[in-house]
Amino acid sequence: MKKLIFMAAAAASLVSINSFAQSGTKNALGLRFGGNSGLGTEISYQRDLTKNNRLELDLGFRNNNNFNATKLTGIYEWVWNIDGSFNWYAGPGVAIGTYSHKHHDSGTFALITGTIGIEYTFDIPLQISLDLRPEIYLNDSYRDGLYTDLGLAIRYKF
Repeated sequence: MKKLIFMAAAAASLVSINSFAQSGTKNALGLRFGGNSGLGTEISYQRDLTKNNRLELDLGFRNNNNFNATKLTGIYEWVWNIDGSFNWYAGPGVAIGTYSHKHHDSGTFALITGTIGIEYTFDIPLQISLDLRPEIYLNDSYRDGLYTDLGLAIRYKF
């Protein structure tokens, strides 16, 4: 009888440890494929702060014959569950960057941004999301005014 109780307790412990390990992921790392209003493909990192809040950092590069740019974006996001592994999220953010034109000026820029999107996390540690980011640029030399950036992201959760 003691063996049966011990085996049941051990099995319950393993099940609870396994479910904690799968739901306990706090990080996600991957790529965000954005449109031309942004900088295109970005390295994307998310860190859960609480159950319903997280920080997202994206680092984007653009290189061609006449133009180079780098942008670092930070967004604070609130996350709401729709159903199971399907969520939606929104939040404000800021970005800073540098740019250079081959035949023109170069410098730095800043912008105010935000995001609204949907995401799905698979049973394997993979997340896919689709978001829209309005961006208000604060530098006339690089860009001035409102732009929108539609992005698709694929991230590994760990």
